[in-house]
Amino acid sequence: MAKLSGDGSATSKPVRKTRRNWDTETALGRKRRARAMARELGEVYPDAHCELDFTTPLELAVATILSAQCTDKRVNMVTPALFKAYPDAAAYAGANRAELEEMIRSTGFFRNKTSSLINLGQQLVEEYDGQVPPRLDALVRLPGIGRKTANVILGNAFDIPGLTVDTHFGRLVRRWGWTELEDPVKVEHAVGDLIDKKDWTIVSHRIIFHGRRVCHARKPACGACTLAAMCPSYGEGPTEPEVASRLVKTAADFR
Repeated sequence: MAKLSGDGSATSKPVRKTRRNWDTETALGRKRRARAMARELGEVYPDAHCELDFTTPLELAVATILSAQCTDKRVNMVTPALFKAYPDAAAYAGANRAELEEMIRSTGFFRNKTSSLINLGQQLVEEYDGQVPPRLDALVRLPGIGRKTANVILGNAFDIPGLTVDTHFGRLVRRWGWTELEDPVKVEHAVGDLIDKKDWTIVSHRIIFHGRRVCHARKPACGACTLAAMCPSYGEGPTEPEVASRLVKTAADFR
């Protein structure tokens, strides 16, 4: 696979073809392989980051609520005007429902999201002096924020390590044999045992980047993936480099 730069340009990097017998892998071997794959992802995605635009914890909380069943690209088109109109929790708490619904309509499920944003503002004002709390137990009690969203906020707004188990993350770690678990919380704990805690947030970004760009749900670009030699699922997608390379997305596809 090509190593991607911040502007989506690429430099060629060969794919290793060596295969192995995964049935004999020990728990220690799996941990070592997971960390080796994480290091490789760091080489491939040195600029991996949260793809939602934000400047404050509240902005990130709002953006993550809007991102449910919606692309980050679409959310980033909506939030500049939204953040200007609603600069703090009190503004969301006192929002006119019809006006807020219209501003976020294009993100989908806008009625439910509007309720979450208004209720979020009210609860932040009533319980946290209008500030987003930097604690997992408090975040998951807020309207529209589950454990996945809470970890996004902690890791990116507060620099508190967290694993973001979204659909991309779960799909990839199961394909890679890091875990066979399906429940997101159990997946979070299983992967947390494999990766150093200090790396949880950046590894999450890199896994999600790889899932969006290379390891797609229906047709992974196996022949263009530098993790091929470490992946038990190599071959689920096309292995011919020329065919696989056409499946790879770059930064330009997400702008």
